[in-house]
Amino acid sequence: MRGAKVRIAVASGKGGTGKTTVAVNLAAVMGAGCRLYDCDVEEPNAHLFLRGEKVGEEVVTVPLPVVDEGLCDRCGACADFCAYGALVILGTEVLVFPELCHGCGGCRLVCPRGAVTEVPRRIGVVETIHARGITLRGGRLDVGVPMAPPLVRAVRAGGDGGGIAVIDAPPGASCPVIAAVRDTDLVLLVAEPTPFGLHDLEIAVETTKALGLRAACVINRAGGGDGGVHAYCGGEGIPVLMEIPEDRRVAEIYSRGGLVVEHGGDHRARFEDLAKIILAGDGRKES
Repeated sequence: MRGAKVRIAVASGKGGTGKTTVAVNLAAVMGAGCRLYDCDVEEPNAHLFLRGEKVGEEVVTVPLPVVDEGLCDRCGACADFCAYGALVILGTEVLVFPELCHGCGGCRLVCPRGAVTEVPRRIGVVETIHARGITLRGGRLDVGVPMAPPLVRAVRAGGDGGGIAVIDAPPGASCPVIAAVRDTDLVLLVAEPTPFGLHDLEIAVETTKALGLRAACVINRAGGGDGGVHAYCGGEGIPVLMEIPEDRRVAEIYSRGGLVVEHGGDHRARFEDLAKIILAGDGRKES
């Protein structure tokens, strides 16, 4: 299985559950040749744990419509087409709102006079780092840019090759998360064993169901809370593949930008067992 194409997304119903901890440590035990994609483009932090040499940076843009007032007859076709209200006919002017534009290009296609063209609008950058034999691609959304999915897709665009890819998804269940986890073989949902953790896990599970994705659970800070997460996973047929015990040392290592698999104890064995389960077949889509 190590030579096969396996895409594992690590997600959570909210931030702060330990999602990035799982993603970076899983990538570390997968070893050389693994690719890690930090798709939390609004708050990327995987590079703090996998420090290495930056080998590339690419600017990501989306197409933004520009209206030639000399050709435009204010017919309103572009505004009628746009489901997001990015174009508005106001008297003799066509107003374009860049923050609302999704860059689909439909306004250009429907304009009967060819008055709409497109210019690139920068939304962020994708950086590539080589560290410990791992290729890390991470996106960073520009300040003030409201839409993350195009940048998330740009980060993942480097993940279509073979081998193992670990995708650190944004928290929650919004559009950026869907862009990150789509077409993956397994979604590892990181949850805490508390009522709040269960609530967020339920939302994340419903998202994977809607996308037709296979899900498994990793319980972080195990040993506290209650048994609600275990009971829910059992009822939904979601395997719990790993538990990370409540341990102050894990938080201390994380706060220093370290990897728990490199600091003794049995954490490395836990993550190695998780990797073996995934590579043995539990990371593949069911036919």
